[in-house]
Amino acid sequence: MAARYKNLIDGEMVETGAWLDVLNPANEQVIGQVPVCGPSELDRAVAAARRAFKSWKKTTFEERQATCLAISKAIKDNADELFRLLTSEQGKPHEQARYEINGAAGLAAAQSGLKLEEEIIEDSDVRLHRSRRVPVGVVGGIVPWNFPVMMAIQKIVPALMAGCTIVLKPSPFTPLTTLRIAELIAGTVPPGTVNIITGEDSLGPLITSHPDIDKITFTGSTATGKKIMEGASADLKRITLELGGNDASIVLPDADPKKVAEQLFWSSFSNAGQICVAAKRIYIHEDIYDELSQAIVDYARSVKVGDGSQQGTGVGPIQNKKQFERVCELIQDARDNGYKFLLGGDVDPSGSGYYVPITILDNPPEDARIVAEEQFGPVMPLMKFSSEDEVINRANNSDYGLAGAVWTGNPDKGVEIAEQLETGTVWINEYLHLSPMAPFGGHKQSGFGAEYGLEGLKEFTYPQVITLKRDFTPA
Repeated sequence: MAARYKNLIDGEMVETGAWLDVLNPANEQVIGQVPVCGPSELDRAVAAARRAFKSWKKTTFEERQATCLAISKAIKDNADELFRLLTSEQGKPHEQARYEINGAAGLAAAQSGLKLEEEIIEDSDVRLHRSRRVPVGVVGGIVPWNFPVMMAIQKIVPALMAGCTIVLKPSPFTPLTTLRIAELIAGTVPPGTVNIITGEDSLGPLITSHPDIDKITFTGSTATGKKIMEGASADLKRITLELGGNDASIVLPDADPKKVAEQLFWSSFSNAGQICVAAKRIYIHEDIYDELSQAIVDYARSVKVGDGSQQGTGVGPIQNKKQFERVCELIQDARDNGYKFLLGGDVDPSGSGYYVPITILDNPPEDARIVAEEQFGPVMPLMKFSSEDEVINRANNSDYGLAGAVWTGNPDKGVEIAEQLETGTVWINEYLHLSPMAPFGGHKQSGFGAEYGLEGLKEFTYPQVITLKRDFTPA
C-alpha cells in the first residue's frame, strides 16, 4: 500500500478517514495518499489559526524570526529526502528538485530578516503622529503544483513574519513534500500558527469563502484567480494573486547566438516549461533568426527527456494528465494549422507517463494559439521581428504582464527596451532570477498585489496610524 501522509492542524498530525491518491507523473503509479478535508476539517484548522493569532500577533520580531529560521533549518537538514520525494510527485529532474528544496530553505532564511519599521510622521511638542503595520489575521494560502515547496514557503514565512497565522492548501497533485515538511516542523512552530490541509479542488472555494479567513494568497491560473477574487469580494478579504503569464523574450541583432542559445533554451524548458515566468514567446531579430534558431535546436537535441529520477534527464514529464492533454491540444492545433516545426511535435499519448517531447516552432503567426496562449509545457515558438517598435508592440499585445527578458550586447539598449515592456519583472541578459528582497508581481491579468521583499510582507498587514496629542488639557 502507498505511504499515507497526515495533515497538520493545531500542532497535531491528523487524518480524516478519506484518502486521495497522488501519482508519479513519470509512470502514473500511486506513490502516496493524503487526507481529504472538507468543511469540518477546514473549520477546525481555521479555528486553531484564529486562537493562535491572539498570541502570535503579540510576538516580537526576534520570536517570529526564530520560528521561521527553524522552518528553514528543517528543510535544509532534510534536503536529500525532500528533493527525491519532490521529484517523485512533481516530475522535475533531481537537480531541479534539489534547487527548489534548497531555494525554499534559503527563501525562508532570507525572508525571516524582513522587518517593517514604524514611520514617524510628526514628533513635536504638539503631537506624536506615527504609522505602523499590523497583521491582517488568519491567512488562507492556496499553492500550485509546479513549485509546491517554494510556493508554500513564500506564503508561510511572510505570513508568520507579519504576525499572521495561516491555513495552507497544497495542490492535490503535489501535496506529499509539503506534508512531510509539516511533519518535520510540527513540534517547532507554535500550535495553530501553521496549518496544512489537503483535499480536492472543491476545498479551494471553501477557503476563499470562509468567514474567519481574513486574507487569501493564491498562485495559479488567471481563470482561477478571477474566481477567487469574486469569492473574496463577499466579505472584502484582502487578496494577493500571482497568476499566469505569456512572457516574451526579445533577442536583439547584436546578441551572440552561440552565447544565448543555451540560456534561451532553459528559460523556456526548465521544469518542462511549467513556470509562470518561463519564456513562452521568443522574438528574434531577422538578422540572426536563422543562426540562433538552429543553435537552439542543436542544443535541444542534446537534452534528454525522461523520468526525473534517472541520471542525465534534463526535462521531465508534465506534472498531471489535465495539463498534458492541454499541451497536446496546443501542439495538435499547430499541426492542424500547418505551422512549421523545427523540432518535436510528435506526442505518444498511449505511453506510460505524461511526456511531451521538446517542441520548437518556426515563426508561427501572432494569433496562433501556441503564441497567444500560455503553453505551460515544453513548447517554444520562435518568431522573427525587424524593428524595435514592432517587437515592443507585439510583446505588449497580451492580456498578461508577468515577466519578460531582453537579450543584447548593449546593456543601455536593453534597459531602454525593458522600461517599455508592460510587465512586473524584466530581465536583461539572464532569466528566472528572483530575489527574496525584490517585489514580484504581475501587471494586467497576471496578478494582484506582490510577493517577496518588504512589499510582499506588507500584503499581510494593514497600515495603522496613531496620533497622540501632547498638549491636550482636560476641561
